[in-house]
Amino acid sequence: MSAPIVHGGGITAAAATFGGRPEDWLDLSTGINPCPVALPDIPARAWHRLPDRHLIDEARRAARDYYRSGEILPLPVPGTQSVIQLLPRLVEADRLVGGTDNSVAVSAVTDNRVAVTDNRVAVVSPTYGEYARAFASAGFAVDAVDDIAAIGAGHRLAVVVNPNNPDGLIWPAETLIALHHRMKAADGLLVVDEAFGDTDPALSLASRAPQLSNLVIFRSFGKFFGLAGLRLGFAIARSDILARFEDWLGPWAVSGPALSIADSLLRSDVSPIRGRINERCAGLHGVLTGAGLQLSGGTALFTLVADARADDIYTHLCRHHILVRKFDYAPEWLRFGLPPDPAADRRLGEALQRFER
Repeated sequence: MSAPIVHGGGITAAAATFGGRPEDWLDLSTGINPCPVALPDIPARAWHRLPDRHLIDEARRAARDYYRSGEILPLPVPGTQSVIQLLPRLVEADRLVGGTDNSVAVSAVTDNRVAVTDNRVAVVSPTYGEYARAFASAGFAVDAVDDIAAIGAGHRLAVVVNPNNPDGLIWPAETLIALHHRMKAADGLLVVDEAFGDTDPALSLASRAPQLSNLVIFRSFGKFFGLAGLRLGFAIARSDILARFEDWLGPWAVSGPALSIADSLLRSDVSPIRGRINERCAGLHGVLTGAGLQLSGGTALFTLVADARADDIYTHLCRHHILVRKFDYAPEWLRFGLPPDPAADRRLGEALQRFER
């Protein structure tokens, strides 16, 4: 059995190790809006009836307008992890990967050269671990590439997270469109994960989706709206791909309350949400730079710090009941999510000032 993928969160485990009540900890380990929006009114029928088709259709139309996806009606899904697990089935269904070798291999490609084989996928890395896990578990060879130029003719599916987690790396739209055309020419698919795309909509490929037939886009709902517990996302792709996802997910994959909330919030004015996130991001940057830390990347919802003392800083903050994200594959990195208010800024700043340099 492979090791579990490490995510942000985990306050209960941190409190068990370092003490304190979980509710008293400051959780900066996730890239989630710490100022959740007010929940809209939810009709009583959404709670006591199975989700009727009209709820799904209304949420899809709201998402189409919000994501500007043209005639494509995005499919609501119970969190993007659920559809990540379906990607190997999608590749196999379309016969996009040939061969019968079920051996599992994960390799790093850093020199822009990839051996041409028939049973490979590429994941621009480092990024979310779920993609490599899903394909490796299904018997595909996974190449962790550090540049999209390393994606070759032997790859039948490529994954790019844009903006990326955890470094915030951004790939220009035209670069991704060129990659899509390369993948299409090889009868392959391009998957672009835009989980952090809401804070800068201009980065999204959603408006181009009707012209990009071999593109699949994943969008997160909970990160931007601060409602991660809702477990809701959207997939944007051509109709036959979405039909397969919907069939594999089964009926009532998304709850009625989640669909109702999505329909209301996606039709609302989100500019105040972006403004609040930008304000909180500026507050975090002020605290980190004031503590002498080097900002190495990020998005509006999180900031990456590079420091040789990262492990000691992490432990120090845990002793002050502040949780940030560390990385086993990059021991010099720490990712800081947004503090929810100026008081949390001060709490973090005071803890960092007490760190012995």
